[in-house]
Amino acid sequence: MAIVNGDPRVGIVHPIKMQDAFVTLASENLQALVEFYQGLLGQAPHRYIPQCYAEFVLRGLRLALFKPGDTQEFTGPAGSMSLCLEVEDLRGAIATVTKLGHAPPDDIIHASHGQEVYVYDPAGNRLILHQSSVP
Repeated sequence: MAIVNGDPRVGIVHPIKMQDAFVTLASENLQALVEFYQGLLGQAPHRYIPQCYAEFVLRGLRLALFKPGDTQEFTGPAGSMSLCLEVEDLRGAIATVTKLGHAPPDDIIHASHGQEVYVYDPAGNRLILHQSSVP
């Protein structure tokens, strides 16, 4: 058993063997999400099943969008979950999401690690568009 933070009771007994990891977003209006992310990412979905599933493959991430069968499980605000996208040109990214009909509700936030802005996709999921100040 692994010891985590000095506590032998907290550990991994049988670690799972992962093939891959990806972020999934659920929405009753899947088509609106597909169109938003297609416009934002500048690419068509890698896999697409109309009214059911779409998957975008990005460098270091797979983003899966799906229409849930049981919507009660996915009701409520996004809470603390955010999809953070590191961008080269924050102002250009803001222009893109604005053209897609989802302008940021607030101004750019300036921090020691760079600048960022929050935007929301058609399903209300929070995205953080971040431009690093570190080259």
